[in-house]
Amino acid sequence: MIHFPPSFPEIQTKRLHLKEVRHTDAKDLHEFLSDGEVRKYIGIPPYTKMEETYKEIEWYDKIFNTKTGIRWGIALKDDPTIIGSCGFLNISQSNFRAEIGYELHRSYWRQGIVSEALEAVIKYGFEEMKLNRSEALIEPENVASVKLVERLGFLQEGLLREYEYGAGKFDDLYMYSLLLKDYEAAL
Repeated sequence: MIHFPPSFPEIQTKRLHLKEVRHTDAKDLHEFLSDGEVRKYIGIPPYTKMEETYKEIEWYDKIFNTKTGIRWGIALKDDPTIIGSCGFLNISQSNFRAEIGYELHRSYWRQGIVSEALEAVIKYGFEEMKLNRSEALIEPENVASVKLVERLGFLQEGLLREYEYGAGKFDDLYMYSLLLKDYEAAL
C-alpha cells in the first residue's frame, strides 16, 4: 500500500506554495474554472455558477478523505491567491499508482509554473507516498501538455480511443507514464 498522508500536505517550491483549497478560495478557483480556454482539454465545460466551483472544492475534500486523490491549490509564495490546481487522482493503493492532473489560470501560462508544481508533486508521490507509477491522460490536441509531461520524463504508452465522455463528446486520450525507476535514474 502507498503511504497516504494523514493530514493535508503543503509543498513549497522556489516560487510556489502548494496548499489545501478551502471554500474561501472559491472566487479564485472560479476565475480559471469558468474559462473555456483553461477547460478546453479537460472534458468538463467551463463553470457558469459559483455552486459548481463549491462542488469542485467539495470533490477535492472527498478524494482526499477517501484516499483516492490529493488536489493542491497553486499559489505564488508572495500571494495567497489560488492561480491553479494540480495533484493526483484515481489513486490505486494496491497498485502503487496515481494519475496526475492540473490546470492553471491563463494569465500565468508559459511561465513554467505548472512544470515547477508538477516536479514537486511527482517528487512527493515517489518519495513520500511511495508510488511506483504516475500516469497522465492527455487529449492528443493538447500539444502543450504533451510537451510538458515529455519534458518531465513521461513516456507515451499509447492512444486510448474514445476513452472518456465529457462535454458532450467522446475523447481519445494518450496514456503517458513515469515509473519510479525512471524517476530515480534521472536524479
